[in-house]
Amino acid sequence: MKNRPRASLGRILQDLGTTVLDVAASPGDLDAEVTGVHIFDPLDELIVPPGGILLAVGVRGAAEICSLIERAPAAAGVVVKLPVDVDEQVRATVLETGVAVLGLTRAASWAQVAALLRSLLAEADLAEPEQGPQGDLFSLANAVCALLDAPVTIEDRSSRVLAFSGRQDEADPGRVETVLGRQVPERYLRMLDERGFFKQLYQSRAPVYMQLDDDGGINRAAVAVRSGDEILGSIWVAVREPLSEQRERALADAAKIVALQLLRERAGADTQRRLRADLLSTVLAGGGDAPEAAGRLGIATARLCVLAAQLVPDDAAADPARGESDRQRFCDALALHVAAIHPKSAAALIGSVAYAVLPLHSLGDEEARAVRVAESFLARVGPRHAANIGVGRLAANLSQVARSRADADRALRVLGARGTAGQVAGYTSVHFESLLLQVADVAAAEEQTPTGPYQRLLDHDAEHGTELAATLRAYLDAFGDVNSASAQVHVHANTFRYRLKRLVEISGLNLSDPDARLTAMLQMRIFGR
Repeated sequence: MKNRPRASLGRILQDLGTTVLDVAASPGDLDAEVTGVHIFDPLDELIVPPGGILLAVGVRGAAEICSLIERAPAAAGVVVKLPVDVDEQVRATVLETGVAVLGLTRAASWAQVAALLRSLLAEADLAEPEQGPQGDLFSLANAVCALLDAPVTIEDRSSRVLAFSGRQDEADPGRVETVLGRQVPERYLRMLDERGFFKQLYQSRAPVYMQLDDDGGINRAAVAVRSGDEILGSIWVAVREPLSEQRERALADAAKIVALQLLRERAGADTQRRLRADLLSTVLAGGGDAPEAAGRLGIATARLCVLAAQLVPDDAAADPARGESDRQRFCDALALHVAAIHPKSAAALIGSVAYAVLPLHSLGDEEARAVRVAESFLARVGPRHAANIGVGRLAANLSQVARSRADADRALRVLGARGTAGQVAGYTSVHFESLLLQVADVAAAEEQTPTGPYQRLLDHDAEHGTELAATLRAYLDAFGDVNSASAQVHVHANTFRYRLKRLVEISGLNLSDPDARLTAMLQMRIFGR
């Protein structure tokens, strides 16, 4: 029997199981190597490289399936939502092209299956072929499943699913929901925590048995995955009765192997992330080394837009390690989001900011389109990640990427100065505010202070407890409309006129001079009241 590629279509189907994907029409063997995941968009040109899996969003009926396969004859497979309409023409097209047709369960979203498939491909990239059955987490999960004769998940400390075995369709609805979402649902986490299961799991070095007493649910056996005293994650087995002593030993031994794999992957992932961050930093600098770095990252080199995303600091989160983990997960989510939009995009965490380089090929207002991409990302990650995103202007080529990055940084800073969260700003929409911040930086660096009429007003207010500077600001903000300005500071119009007269006498400000008004307004914005 010949060796299948590590990321073969058959291997992926084996890992996912019929819980998610099933074969609707097969060309025979499923040994085709899978190279990537692509989403069908009827409005874009369809380009699927050899070995790609095409997610056929919105495609229905045998005729549409045949047409799509004929347009992507190099694909490894086409995924269609169940039920799949397979007739003789579909079978003939599949045999002729070698493109398999797969059915996706209706319970799964396209975003979920895209994330699952990309995770499986990432696992295959990390593992080395000569390592055998312990080469990656999915292989380990399937090996443990075979040893214990029960479906298995491997999870991290936050109950995110890192890998899972086949036969998940034999488990309960809670397990199916967990696998599809790659995260244990919140209600189950709350239940496990309230019953003290997590405390029991993390205090024990032996497997523990958890009787869930849930309608339609299957009990669990679990063991913590450790490296010394550090908890790396856990292995969960859906079982109907406690494990035998022999199977408990097998599960405990499996935890040690999983620990080694998690440590190896963590080291490898850290190295890859640092490399990607270094390469993306080189691209964002836009110098002579940018083309080579862009080539190594596999990103586009023309019509690019830079996004700068940053989590809003949480005063309650004092744990630096937790903060760094949150930033990295946020960046990983951003990378997945932009990759789904364009395969030649890239994202990396540089300092505390997650940068993304996004190619934009459509003509028109590219900055507005990039803003929509950023807004859709924040909407998807939801309130768990309070963040802002700045969007730079379009860069026609790599030499202009540095300008786009500076634009994005400035837009992000404006949002931070506003004290907002969950907002997106394109540079052109906050250009003036950005300029004011830059002028304020220069003034602070040179230790400049207010001068002229505005300084005299500040000195008088400080000495006599008056509010003449606030009166002037209200007057200028209201374009000289005394009634509107007096209402803004909550005084009678006649009182406001008296204060206005006094501030002119004290400061010597000529309110009929536009340059004098502009000077006062700028000093108010730069130095405050």
